[in-house]
Amino acid sequence: MEKTQSFGNFAFSQNKVCSMELCPSPLGLEEECATLFTTDSLHFLHELISTFDEEVDEILQLRVSKKAQLDLTGDLPSFLESTRHIRRDPDWKVLPVPSRLQKRHVDIGDLAPCDTEHFIKALLSPAQGIQVDFDDGNCPTYYNQIKGIYNVFKAVHNLFPNVPHVSQAPVLMLRPRAWNMVEHNMMVEGKEAPGPLFDFGLLMFHCGKALFEHKSGPFFYLSKVEGYMEARLWNKIFLWTQQKLGLPLGSIKATVLIENVLAAFEMEEILYELQEHSAGLNCGIWDYSASFVNKFGHRPAFLLPDRHKYVNMEKHFLHSYMDLLVKTCHRRGALATGGMAALLLPEDPLSDTYRRVLASVTRLKLLEITAGVDGFMVYDLNLVEPMQKLFKVHTEGDNQLDQLRNDVTVFPEDLLSMPSGGVTLNGLKYNIAVGVLFINAWLSGKGHFFYKGQVEDSATAEISRSQVWQWVRHQTRLEDDGRVVSRQLVTDLIKELIMDLSPHCGSVRQRLHTAANMFQEVIAKRHFPDFITTYLNQDHTFLSSQNAEPMQALDKDLRRSKL
Repeated sequence: MEKTQSFGNFAFSQNKVCSMELCPSPLGLEEECATLFTTDSLHFLHELISTFDEEVDEILQLRVSKKAQLDLTGDLPSFLESTRHIRRDPDWKVLPVPSRLQKRHVDIGDLAPCDTEHFIKALLSPAQGIQVDFDDGNCPTYYNQIKGIYNVFKAVHNLFPNVPHVSQAPVLMLRPRAWNMVEHNMMVEGKEAPGPLFDFGLLMFHCGKALFEHKSGPFFYLSKVEGYMEARLWNKIFLWTQQKLGLPLGSIKATVLIENVLAAFEMEEILYELQEHSAGLNCGIWDYSASFVNKFGHRPAFLLPDRHKYVNMEKHFLHSYMDLLVKTCHRRGALATGGMAALLLPEDPLSDTYRRVLASVTRLKLLEITAGVDGFMVYDLNLVEPMQKLFKVHTEGDNQLDQLRNDVTVFPEDLLSMPSGGVTLNGLKYNIAVGVLFINAWLSGKGHFFYKGQVEDSATAEISRSQVWQWVRHQTRLEDDGRVVSRQLVTDLIKELIMDLSPHCGSVRQRLHTAANMFQEVIAKRHFPDFITTYLNQDHTFLSSQNAEPMQALDKDLRRSKL
């Protein structure tokens, strides 16, 4: 008889030792962990992670290799010669999406499912879908990951009272962490588990079959994919998972977020790799813009000007990217979706501010609709119905797949042309504030916060710290008074920010100072840290903060009027 040895609630055979270590349950989530971490689910997670772990490392190494090649040669990306045959073949298409994905007009974005109250409100909303976000809008503490995954489990299995059945509620578009993130609380074969496989594995094991049976999934967003080889890996993971769970081929559908300039040159190839599993591509503004600093930030020709004054979707490089994404998707029968409106509507619908905010969101989203997108996201639930009306007035049917955009021709130089403009003092101050307050939010266990009438998350923090780093690196001069953007100037402006916010901070003043120090570190690095989330997720200060009980949200720490 084969001997077995118990490891927590995971059994493994001594004849084939399976090494897995799992940290104890976060305080107050013992029942949730007992539900999620069963013997069977841990076996599944172990097999999933150990099967694909080496390939995850390979794609991360490939990113480093590509970046080094660009740096050493001074080359610029272009459409790949090696995959020209895929782009030239007019006949292949992605499989049609299920009926619940045919109409994607308005999704709620940045929704961290660990926020139970917000999650339930979204489930009760008239939105077409919910971006159930374990990435940009979420801080990946152990508590938040377990609480969030358990809340998805409850929604899928109809365990929330007075909430529509999953087949009637907005579609759950599950967004696991990106490849750059690890799960510190699980070790598999002596290595920390890849964050996206931890999230994806638990979600699929506990919810995949039920979602499929109710014709409501499993549907995913895939973050920060940088090329078709990464899409190929996700496709292999989908095939393996469907086979293990007894789901038919093509049950899993995924929308890939094109958040990196290198991926913009491989959009057709990404769709090709995910043909059976594609739910289309998504274009956004801030992660994508930040990727230019990531890949080319040390080059003076790629100095990105003040984002608030000179960078928007009407600029040539961003409009070309959106047009190409729409054309690429619709040519291949895939849906094309736009980014998230971050603005928040004021409480008083009769106020001038309310009308201005609604007019601003309407103008920008109408630009996307005119470009041919099939849907986009909003954060504010009160924007769902006004934006749905926008689609009703300006489009016909469930989507715009018939808009083939044959008028569009995009060349590499269109995607790489930086907008003209300079740097303003207000833009520098705003970027510093967003960067510092985002780190502060992370140290409080929150992945987003509210500032000056809009939601800020890791995407806006990414572009904010990227711009400050780049402006310091190139010793850029302010338009206002000619001062050079230096580390000393940034330090002085951080001190002003702290003085301005300190009277409103109460007991969390020290945390704000810590966040400010961490921001100063990240913008002064000789070598640009690839992702602010990776940098923070590996920082001792953040890791040690997870040992405390769940903390108050940032927007409750600071007075709402100040934010």
